[in-house]
Amino acid sequence: MRQIVLDTETTGLSTAQGHRIIEIGCIELVNRRFTGREYHRFINPERDIDEGAQRVHGISLEDLEGQPRFADIADELLEFLHGAELIIHNADFDVGFIEYELALMKHPKARIDDHATVLDTLSLARELHPGQRNSLDALCKRYEVDSSKRDVHGALIDAELLALVYLAMTGGQTTLLLDEDESLVSTETGEVVVAERRTDLKLVITQATEDELAAHEHLLDKVADGGSCVWRDE
Repeated sequence: MRQIVLDTETTGLSTAQGHRIIEIGCIELVNRRFTGREYHRFINPERDIDEGAQRVHGISLEDLEGQPRFADIADELLEFLHGAELIIHNADFDVGFIEYELALMKHPKARIDDHATVLDTLSLARELHPGQRNSLDALCKRYEVDSSKRDVHGALIDAELLALVYLAMTGGQTTLLLDEDESLVSTETGEVVVAERRTDLKLVITQATEDELAAHEHLLDKVADGGSCVWRDE
């Protein structure tokens, strides 16, 4: 199973106001393990960045001078996403912006579902934790994913954090990889840990003595108090 954990940063909150993508970050998982493949681009939006948005991600228009436009990277992005399940937090936002960018460039396949499927981790978190805060920051705290290195929001680092949160939400503290290597993914570091199969162990089985068996039966008599006892085969 190939999954892409994806996040974007934008010039503002709404495509209805003409806002654009300025950063996109993607992390690849295959069979729930980090492959080391990622896709990350800064993008020139060809418009101003809202002050409020800039406070969130810390990216200024000057930082994006010389970066490609979305139309310049669209084909390589779609090739990276092709056939995968996209893991996105608040997917309507990111998918809406990607489809808006594709529509602006009149791409013949401007719908994400022409290229990939989508799993919204915000919807998943609301099902698992109804009535609680389910922002990425809140989920990092809930699942003990270390986000201390993040000073501002960034597409790639947020995708990395979301990948760890997603694995924790859907598989516990560590996620078992059902393959011959008996590998585990640590939800703290994202590293793959391979557990070696032990074939040299000699198990010691100690049988109870007659006195121990008699003491056990005496205790069961007290527990049963003249009735039946579930710890006996009767």
